[in-house]
Order: sequence, then C-alpha cells, then structure tokens
Amino acid sequence: MTIVDEITLRKLGLTRYGDVLQDMRAFTRGRNADSADEIWLTEHEPVYTLGQGAPERTVGNSIRVMRSDRGGDITYHGPGQVVLYALVDLARRGIKVKRWVWLLEQAVIDLVGHGAERRPGAPGVYVAGAKIAALGIRVVRGRAYHGLSLNVDMDLSPFSAIDPCGYPGLKVTQLRNLGISWTVEQAGERLAEHLHA
Repeated sequence: MTIVDEITLRKLGLTRYGDVLQDMRAFTRGRNADSADEIWLTEHEPVYTLGQGAPERTVGNSIRVMRSDRGGDITYHGPGQVVLYALVDLARRGIKVKRWVWLLEQAVIDLVGHGAERRPGAPGVYVAGAKIAALGIRVVRGRAYHGLSLNVDMDLSPFSAIDPCGYPGLKVTQLRNLGISWTVEQAGERLAEHLHA
C-alpha cells in the first residue's frame, strides 16, 4: 500500500524553519483519531538545526542555529534541498517507530539508486560513504512528525562548518553529483511516491 495514496500532500515552497516547526507542533497537538495524515514538502531558508540531544553550539558563519524537537544531532537545511515532513498517525497504521525510520530511509534508497544504503547506528541514507539524506523524527502519542531531508541541487559548503549529524569528517553529496538533474519539486514529488507501508 502506498502511504501517499491516502494522505494529503502539501507543497509549501520556500519556508522559514521556525514557522514550519511551529505549524507541525500545532497540527500534531490538534489532531484526533480521525484526522487525515499529511506530507509536507518544502525547502528552507538557510538554517542549522539542533536535535533534542545535541549540545548547544555556535557555527562560524552567519547562518542561524535553531533548536528543534526532532531526534538526531546538527544538520543544515537550505535552498536546493527538499524536506519531506511526514505527519503520520503511526499507531492508527500499526507502524512501529523503527519500521517508520526504515520506511523513510527506504523511500530515499528506492528513489536514488546508485548504491544508496543505510549505515548501522547512523540514521539517513549514504552513497559511496557520503550522506545524501538526513533523517530525524519525533513521535508524540503514537503520532509522528518531522521527517527527512534530501540534498538535490544545493550549495553544500555550509555542511563543512559542522560535523553533519554529529559525525566528524562526514562527507555529504547530492542528486546533482550523481547525474540526477531533478528540481527540488520533482525530487519531492517522486520521494513522496516512494513512501510505502
């Protein structure tokens, strides 16, 4: 079954991270047992985000650093990267958290090809040792929000100012470097289509 067949897909365009975070929290707090699940596709204005367990830190450039309530460490979001936020009632669908993480990663693996793979103990998707997609979720009362980011065609240099996802020296890559010339919109739509349960 394709999750997207029975879900509302919203295309938000370019957004500020803090606004979308606030909207996701409000959506999740306000939903009930009958609320439809939603997928939000967006790209963010430049921002570093810190996951719940990440230590406070500064970055040596002018890009803002914001605290998030997702899992994971520090990552970068910016134009040219598609972010898929999956606001899904996992309990209603009978999906456990580990399976949900697997499904999100698998959607990227199926989309990207090129030997894309998981790394044990390091959520996300990698191609030839470089991270192409980061993943961070939060689950409240069986309802998930946040999701994953996929590097499409972006300036990767802001990643060099951090240890992406807390891993020193971790290289990052993007679809363009693999010879895949999709727009952010095309990549987002195709990624959503690959999300199966």
